[in-house]
Amino acid sequence: MLDPSSSEEEGDEILEVEHKEVAAPQSLGGARLSPGRAADGHGGTGLQPRGRGCGVGRPSSPSPSVGSDKEKEDLEKMQREEEEKKKRLQLYVFVMRCIAYPFNAKQPTDMARRQQKISKQHLQTVKERFQSFLHGETQIVADEAFINAVQSYYDVFLKSDRVSRMVQSGGCSASDSREVFKKHIEKRVRSLPEIDGLSKETVLSSWMAKFDTIYRGEEDPRKHQQRMTASAASELILSKDQLYEMFQQILGIKKFEHQLLYNACQLDNPDEQAAQIRRELDGRLQMADQIARHGGRFPRFASREMETMYIEELRSSVNLLMANLESMPVSKGGEFKLQKLKRGHNTSIMDMGQEDENTLSKSDVVLSFTLEVVIMEVQGLKSLAPNRIVYCTMEVEGGHKLQTDQAEASKPTWGTQGDFTTTQPLPAVKVKLFTESTGVLALEDKELGKVVLHPTPNSPKQSELHKMTVSKGCPDNDLKIKLAIRMDKPQNMKHCGYLWAIGKNVWKRWKKRFFVLVQVSQYTFAMCSYREKKAEPVELLQLDGYTVDYTDPQPGLDGGRTFFNAVKEGDTVIFASDDEQDRILWVQAMYRATGQSHKPVPPTQVQKLNSRGGTAPQLDAPISQFYADRAQKHGMDEFISANPCNFDHGSLFELVQRLTLDHRLNDSYSCLGWFSPGQVFVLDEYCARYGVRGCHRHLCYLSDLLERAENGAMIDPTLLHYSFAFCASHVHGNRPDGIGTVTVEEKERFEEIKERLRVLLENQITHFRYCFPFGRPEGALKATLSLLERVLMKDIVTPVPQEEVKAVIRKCLEQAALVNYQRLSEYAKLEVEKSQKNLEDQENVGRLVTPAKKLEDTIRLAELVIEVLQQNEEHHAEAFAWWSDLMVEHAETFLCLYSADMDAALEVQPPDSWDSFPLFQLLNDFLRVDFNLCNGKFHKHLQDLYAPLVVRYVDLMESSIAQSIHRGFERESWEPVKSITSTLPNVNLQMPKVPNLTVSSVNLPQMPSFSPPNWMTSNDDTDNGSGTSEDLFWKLDALQTFIKDLHWPEEEFGKHLETRLKLMSSDMIESCVKRTRAAFEAKLQKSSRATDFRVPQSICTMFNVMVDAKAQSAKLCAMDLGQERQYHSQIDNLIEETVKEMITLLVAKFVVILESVLAKLSRYDEGTLFSSFLSFTVKAASKYVDVPKPGMDVADGYVTFVRHSQDMLREKVNEEVYIERLFDQWYTSTMNLLGTWLTDRMDLQLHVYQLKILIRIVKKKYRDFRLQGVLDSTLNSKMYETVRNRLTLEEATASVREGGMQGISMKDSDEEDNDN
Repeated sequence: MLDPSSSEEEGDEILEVEHKEVAAPQSLGGARLSPGRAADGHGGTGLQPRGRGCGVGRPSSPSPSVGSDKEKEDLEKMQREEEEKKKRLQLYVFVMRCIAYPFNAKQPTDMARRQQKISKQHLQTVKERFQSFLHGETQIVADEAFINAVQSYYDVFLKSDRVSRMVQSGGCSASDSREVFKKHIEKRVRSLPEIDGLSKETVLSSWMAKFDTIYRGEEDPRKHQQRMTASAASELILSKDQLYEMFQQILGIKKFEHQLLYNACQLDNPDEQAAQIRRELDGRLQMADQIARHGGRFPRFASREMETMYIEELRSSVNLLMANLESMPVSKGGEFKLQKLKRGHNTSIMDMGQEDENTLSKSDVVLSFTLEVVIMEVQGLKSLAPNRIVYCTMEVEGGHKLQTDQAEASKPTWGTQGDFTTTQPLPAVKVKLFTESTGVLALEDKELGKVVLHPTPNSPKQSELHKMTVSKGCPDNDLKIKLAIRMDKPQNMKHCGYLWAIGKNVWKRWKKRFFVLVQVSQYTFAMCSYREKKAEPVELLQLDGYTVDYTDPQPGLDGGRTFFNAVKEGDTVIFASDDEQDRILWVQAMYRATGQSHKPVPPTQVQKLNSRGGTAPQLDAPISQFYADRAQKHGMDEFISANPCNFDHGSLFELVQRLTLDHRLNDSYSCLGWFSPGQVFVLDEYCARYGVRGCHRHLCYLSDLLERAENGAMIDPTLLHYSFAFCASHVHGNRPDGIGTVTVEEKERFEEIKERLRVLLENQITHFRYCFPFGRPEGALKATLSLLERVLMKDIVTPVPQEEVKAVIRKCLEQAALVNYQRLSEYAKLEVEKSQKNLEDQENVGRLVTPAKKLEDTIRLAELVIEVLQQNEEHHAEAFAWWSDLMVEHAETFLCLYSADMDAALEVQPPDSWDSFPLFQLLNDFLRVDFNLCNGKFHKHLQDLYAPLVVRYVDLMESSIAQSIHRGFERESWEPVKSITSTLPNVNLQMPKVPNLTVSSVNLPQMPSFSPPNWMTSNDDTDNGSGTSEDLFWKLDALQTFIKDLHWPEEEFGKHLETRLKLMSSDMIESCVKRTRAAFEAKLQKSSRATDFRVPQSICTMFNVMVDAKAQSAKLCAMDLGQERQYHSQIDNLIEETVKEMITLLVAKFVVILESVLAKLSRYDEGTLFSSFLSFTVKAASKYVDVPKPGMDVADGYVTFVRHSQDMLREKVNEEVYIERLFDQWYTSTMNLLGTWLTDRMDLQLHVYQLKILIRIVKKKYRDFRLQGVLDSTLNSKMYETVRNRLTLEEATASVREGGMQGISMKDSDEEDNDN
């Protein structure tokens, strides 16, 4: 801003250029005014500068009539622009005065700081930054979880059209985007698993820091911080210069116009501004009295009785302003403010009888001055020797004395300053020059000279030479001292100087005196005359009620050249000064002090105005008069001298408030309609100073805010609520400060605004997802609902019935459901069209949509529907906490609209098609966890649609599984699954499609073939059951898992499905067990009965089928209910019995094989023909050749059979319990068989070959079964002891025979182990 205190010469030069600008608007580039600033000054106002050169060149016209019409239109347009410009200039004068001297308001420091607004360009930049991060083009290190969170935030928030609309409305700030991301990631972080040493808060902080880095991009954070700090400071407090510049932009005022007005209005002179306020208030009081006495000019009130009240309101408002002005300190410390002076200047009009109460005494006007005495040098000192020491002393009479430093007489210079304080307007300052005495007996130094000065605040401040009075005995008669005396003027001294004066009550003799104009308080001034060296005035005149003006020279009064007087009823005081400029300054100062409405005009100015001769200012006129002349020359005088009481400040304020709001909404802050602290301060001051009615102010504000909100701007509902509540309390007569006057216009306008506000609020609630996207601005929706409830109230006291509010909100939310679904459907269609455009085969675009495609679109729409409902719950449910049931109705209505599209898509699906189950799972998984929507209207409709499908699906699956059991066992090879998986990797499992299983779909159930699941092929170290059994268990498990994953919400039907599947599993497993038992028995019957029998893998597979059946039954057949638990126990019993039978059958097989071995040994029984022949043959042959030991190959074959069977069963059967049980029974049964065989030969002696074979079999069997883990209690049974004892006895008998046992013995020795 241009410095208003620039020099006169510089000001003339600038004003000449500015004058040319007024005359020629095309040359805007002035010497001190940049084109950019000039453009800013006109920002958006559409106003042209005033002046004669503003005309627009008339274009050529085809006919005179058309030309004249065009010229007339241009002329009217110019006139309108001229009037608008004048109006804004006048308004700017009033605003400037409010800024220059505020006494009612101050800039608030407790307002919420507004955040920086996000523009379209900034939003696009932020999108690009996040895209760069997601594409890996930044250096930010992030894990997968954070990248997923950013991707979701980018897709859901940044790309949302609702956010774009919010940015366009000016209501989106950087804080909003950050808070949305923070809320977005909190749930994600809370769901992450706990990590030792890393808290969730640390993760959140880290993620937010990374978000800020991405959001900020490559900007230097220090510059960003500096910019934020500067903007925050400007948002909080503005200097006067900043306020002037702001309102120049708001009102379209040019810089040179501001400078002219600033200087002419003397805005840098607080005394002039305070006097202007006093005159304004005096004028308002006079206007109130005039209305009260003569009537008329009353606004139309709601009742006749309010006219009297209106007068009291005017007077009380002025008295309040006077009290505020009175409370303003006169000086910086405020020490001269008289608290007892509460009457104000209006006593001259209202209460003349109390004048004596506030008469000033002489002690009330005591002043305090600061003097600075600077001694520079002494000239003319010639008589002293050059090396003599000299110094000076200084004192203010009645005060302390100060001394300079010592100097040599050849160079008596000091530059020493002495500071003094005094209460004397005309003090005596004594300065003396001394030299040190050289005499031995001298008691004090010798005085060479002195000077006594009488400075005043008007005395020159620069140093001057003063002739000193030389002391006796000093030969230097021409001593001069150079010094400067600066006497500061205290704050409460407005002017001083010598005047001639004579009055009726004071200064009764025409005499020249020293006068001081003292301000005691804001409304009390006094003219005081002083004598030299006196602190109290000789006489004083309190200026209350006086009027000052210029006057002609008075005959008979000698002394004084220019005259002026102060007149009051019954008294006249005449003053005279020695020059014109001094008179003008005195009159101006007294004019500010008296507060009179009449402005004195100097005779020189009157003569100049009459003669119109010359533009050069009078040389004896003060600078303020010079500025006034320049303003008059540029046409500004009418705005400066205009009486504020003659203007309609209501309409003027409406204009400035509207323009200020436009300026505020277009700045860089997301203000939501809130003014900045500086704007609030100026508007508050304007309303208080110029008497703008509070209701009118808020009604205009509401109207402006509603207009912006209706045009799409984001306005804070809390702000609307404040203004509406104020207006409502005013109109309904329930103001906190008492009942005030209410005009008809205010009442009518309030009702109109109330209706507009109701319509706006209902529209915002209907479009709450788009007016308050993602719950931003924070708390706005809740405030909107609260405001709607307030607007629906009939008056300020009676609350509106809740049912009425509920009905309005219900209607809005019903409409909101339709709006939201329509926009969602349009968005989904756009997505489909976009995906179709991206297809390579463009021929398919536009063809008839297939059922599968329609179902796919319906599922995508369901995802969007769920997303909308989740966002409503997350961002808007808190605002509707009082109306949660209405939000449930809204959700049901929304889902009902979707159900129509869903039903249409399901109707066209082919019969027995299960592709729609994912749709049910998607919707049901969302609805079942929502307490309000679970088993609601839409949820029940969804269940009714899918219950027949589920039943049909289970029926087909049951039939398919039953067929697979029957046909599978018919062709079962009983090889373990591991051995056949490599041959069946891609076999198609033909069954009704189960979601989440990799199978294809057919419409009719067919016999399925097995395809191994993942969990089976991963376990390659063990063999499992057969293909048919594993296929069965897999299908049953998949079916139950699918039904379980449906999470059927209706408890009864869900329990029915579960029960049916458990029973079905029981029946299927029972059938599988029985078929396996039958196949096991048949397999054993077909196998060999000799020692060459080897346990086949199929036998082990059948055992494993039982193992799997038992494990699966616990999962597939178990329920916590009574009867169903019985089915589980029945299956377990059946499996156990079947396993026992299978073990018994296998053991019987092993016994038969042992019997075959014993049958061979029976041929060696004593007394048989074969035994005798064999013995003779062996003996005879052994004489010539080595004869093999008869019977050892039989023993070895049996031992090999046993060991192979044990190893096969141990390796292939997966259940240890079954193996142990089998081995126990096997050992016991075979040992019993041996015992029985030996018992039958109790009376016979065993053949040596029988003995050797039996010893080998028994010992090997004992050792092998012990190694297999058979318990000692089983191994050392009574039968084993019997067999062992018999064989030991037979061994002892045989050892004494010819040939002996050849090393075979029952003793515990391992020698024969190598001989097997």
